[in-house]
Amino acid sequence: MTAPILDVVSVTKTFGGLTAVKAASFDVAEGSITGLIGPNGAGKTTMFAVIAGFETPTKGRVRYRGADVTGLDVHRRAELGIARTFQIVQPFAGLTVRENIAVGAHLRHRQRQLAHALAAKVASRVGLTPMLDRSALELTVAGRKRLELARALATEPKLLLLDEVLAGLNPSEIRDMVPVIRSIQESGVTILLVEHVMQAVMSLCQHIHVLAEGEIIAGGTPATVSRDARVIEAYLGHGAAKRLQAVDHADA
Repeated sequence: MTAPILDVVSVTKTFGGLTAVKAASFDVAEGSITGLIGPNGAGKTTMFAVIAGFETPTKGRVRYRGADVTGLDVHRRAELGIARTFQIVQPFAGLTVRENIAVGAHLRHRQRQLAHALAAKVASRVGLTPMLDRSALELTVAGRKRLELARALATEPKLLLLDEVLAGLNPSEIRDMVPVIRSIQESGVTILLVEHVMQAVMSLCQHIHVLAEGEIIAGGTPATVSRDARVIEAYLGHGAAKRLQAVDHADA
């Protein structure tokens, strides 16, 4: 069995009187695409913030490649190989696409020439080569999503946290993006994916963890998770699992 690159151990995160994440534990196998799914408000983005170092857990630990990184700042985790994208894409408006990507590349390449060369290679991987020397403001929503992905990839991560990278895209754009995500995994980058586009999640992920009201309620293969009564209830409401079961029996 593949060793985990990431272990989240009994993580709780509170904001005043609000508990966003409660004693959540899960791991991510190295080399995999793993999904973290759940209804809106489940705590997924908070969990990403804790893993990447933008938030400190109230309780619990985060281990990366066997080492406890709970107390490390964001930049130290980035240096170790943890990168993330954000739901709300905000490129640097005054910069070109190449310069935006180079911001990420400068983590490991201080020389401008080297950073820009890496930016061009990353742009090719995500389909942004024709826009390299255009203003980032000229990009469509799909282009900005690719730019967000490229900027994270330019840090040369080992673990990439993708936070709703498909959100806001039309079906054609989603179909175009799925092979890009798969190719990143095939290059040796482990991916933890938060996403609401279930068809993409089911096709991309080898394993899925389900977060609801801050707690991990299920985990397993896409097929197993999609049939789990707790997951159906979390997404569709109380009694939904029984109603669906009744429909299945009627159809049979």
